[in-house]
Amino acid sequence: MEFRKITWENFIPCIELQVTEEQKSYISSNQHALAEAYIAQDEGQDIITFAIYKDETLVGFIMMYYDDGSGNFDYSSYGIFKMMIDQRYQGQGYGKEVVAQAIAYFRTFPRGAAKVAELTYNPENAAAKKIYDSFGFVQTGKVLDSGEVHAELVL
Repeated sequence: MEFRKITWENFIPCIELQVTEEQKSYISSNQHALAEAYIAQDEGQDIITFAIYKDETLVGFIMMYYDDGSGNFDYSSYGIFKMMIDQRYQGQGYGKEVVAQAIAYFRTFPRGAAKVAELTYNPENAAAKKIYDSFGFVQTGKVLDSGEVHAELVL
């Protein structure tokens, strides 16, 4: 599993990746996520996006962030904002590999020190919950207006 920069060469294939019809209610399109990343970065947020490859095959997309804790939060954190594996490659353990790689990436503290890794997910998304629980993410009790639950992992 390898995280690669999104470039002109892989941009279109990346936005064409799709989740299953059932999963579309849990996650926005990659095109939408990249537009959000552009705006967030323009507003000074530290957004990290990668195309996900298994060997030489593009299998997914991840959007992460770093918050240094100087804003509205009590401590610094890395987070997974969006992660998806294309429907053609699901069920092969890639989602779990991606989370492991993201945690390993966070633990190198590439943008600065951080106390936790955090993420949110729809509580009805049993597959996501199972993956996050397996790495030790713990629900904090916070629930977003969207109904997504917040979970953290101490780095």
